[in-house]
Amino acid sequence: MAEPESTVINTNVKQKDPSTALVIAVTTRAIFNLEEEHKLYLEKGKEEYTRHQQANQDKPLPPGTAFAFIQAVQYVNKMILESNPAERDLFDILVLSNNSPESGARIINSAKHYGLEISKFCFVSDEDSTQYLKSHGVKLFLSADRTDVCNALRRGVSAALVFQQEVQAPSTPLRVVFDGDAVLFSDETDQIFQEQGLEGALQYERAMEAIPIGEGPLKAFAMHLGKMRKKFGQEKSPIRTYLVTARSGRDMGIRAIKTLREWGLPIDEAFFMDGAPKGPILAQIQPHIFFDDGLHNIQGAQNVGVPSAWVP
Repeated sequence: MAEPESTVINTNVKQKDPSTALVIAVTTRAIFNLEEEHKLYLEKGKEEYTRHQQANQDKPLPPGTAFAFIQAVQYVNKMILESNPAERDLFDILVLSNNSPESGARIINSAKHYGLEISKFCFVSDEDSTQYLKSHGVKLFLSADRTDVCNALRRGVSAALVFQQEVQAPSTPLRVVFDGDAVLFSDETDQIFQEQGLEGALQYERAMEAIPIGEGPLKAFAMHLGKMRKKFGQEKSPIRTYLVTARSGRDMGIRAIKTLREWGLPIDEAFFMDGAPKGPILAQIQPHIFFDDGLHNIQGAQNVGVPSAWVP
């Protein structure tokens, strides 16, 4: 498969080995706030947008929803390399953009301005830029475009849709929160719940208690994250992972816990909300990113200033 028409290697950053690294691809609108520019693009077209970006190429873009997450990931790399300078199991960040190389200079300059360790900038003119994810070994794709995210998930890449919001950058360590069903786990129990109601779902869970839940779209990403977290003792780890699920702990928590144990996935804290709103607990955790398949939960997270990503 052809490489993107223009890939800029960032020589100021340590290049990672994609066969061992946890490669995260972010679009420009996920990492920077480009809402005004995007509006200009939709209203006035590509040429006017390119002109605007070129005229403002030395003006840094404001941070977007995934910005704090990328900064925290960078901190994890720093901690890993401090404990083992030869370590190759690192985060690797690349920007995948539908900008042309001409309008992309502002993106590169903005990343440089904030000291973001982005190893590659891929400027792709194709409608579907997700065709390049596999060739770069991408394990997680964050985009502000729903079609992009659906295409990536269809290609078997963990992906989520970020909504632009004002984000208070939380402090380190990196904190990642996963919903359970249809995110970490498959949506098998959700399907039973839709068809047979709560009682049907409870009966199904009791009958299946000894059998691990199927894999969800973000399992592969979570497993790699867990592998990196195991390099550190629990007290000193620069990565903390959480499960915040609508399941009830009493009736449906056992199977979730057994599944995580079966997978060998370390989760620092698990909250079984029994359908209660997730916003208050997320406000307490202050994660760098929260993954959920329910738009009402995403809205609740946004209301408390938590950067959220929807897994459609």
